[in-house]
Amino acid sequence: MPADRTYRLVVRIFGIVFRLMGYRFDVRGAEHLPTTGPGVVAGNHIGFLDFTFVGYAARARRRRIRFMAKRSVFEIPVVGRLMRAMRHIPVDRRSGARAYRQALQRLDADELVGVFPEATISRSWLLKPFKRGAAGLAVNRRVPLIPTIVWGGHRIYTVDGHRSLRRRMPITIMVGEQLLPGPDETVDELSTRLMVAMDALLAEAIDTYPAVPRDDTDRWWLPYDRGGSAPDPETAAVLDREAVARIGDSFD
Repeated sequence: MPADRTYRLVVRIFGIVFRLMGYRFDVRGAEHLPTTGPGVVAGNHIGFLDFTFVGYAARARRRRIRFMAKRSVFEIPVVGRLMRAMRHIPVDRRSGARAYRQALQRLDADELVGVFPEATISRSWLLKPFKRGAAGLAVNRRVPLIPTIVWGGHRIYTVDGHRSLRRRMPITIMVGEQLLPGPDETVDELSTRLMVAMDALLAEAIDTYPAVPRDDTDRWWLPYDRGGSAPDPETAAVLDREAVARIGDSFD
C-alpha cells in the first residue's frame, strides 16, 4: 500500500543517516512489541526525534507505528506531506476528538498507534504528568499498552537550542512488558500503571547509559537528581508556561 511504501522509504533514509552518524543504539525489550495485531505504544518525550527512535525499535518486529503528533508538524512543507502519506495522526490540542477517532480506526485495522502521554517535551528529562489518551485508547479497544523509553536522543536535537552533530552518540531504547487493561480497570488506573512502568524503565535507561558529561557545561542533559543541570520538574513546568506564552504551543 502507498502508506507503507512511503514509510519504508523514510525509514531507509533515517537508517542511512543514523549509520553515517554512527549512532550507537542499545535496544532492549523489543520482543514486547507484538508482531501482529493492534496496540498502543506509549513513549516518553525528551526530543524532536523521539518518534524516529521508537519507530527504530519496532523495525526488528517488522511493525510500523502510526504516531499521534501535533497538527503544526503536518503544516510543515514536505514534512507534512510525508507524515500524512505514512498515515500518522494529526492532533489539534484544543479539540482532540477527531484524532482520537482516527487512532481508534488504526487500532481496528490491527495497527500500532504511537502516543506521547506527556504531550510536550519534558525540560527536566523526567516524566511529566500524563494525559489520559494512551490509556484511554487501550481501555476503549482492550488492546495492550506498551511502555517505551528513549534516552540520549535529546542530546542530538531538543528544545532550547540544544542540538549536536556529534558522531557515535549512544541512544538507549527500552520497551517494557505489555500492560493489558484489566476487566474493570479505569483509564486513570491504567494510566497510573503506565507511568510507574515508564518511570522504572527511564531510571534504568539513565543509570545504565554508557556516557557521562564531558565537563560542567555538558551536564545539561542529565536530570537534576542525577547530578545534572536540568531544571527540576517544578521549575521545568514554569519554563514550559513561559515558552507557551512567548511562542505558543508549537515549541515542542
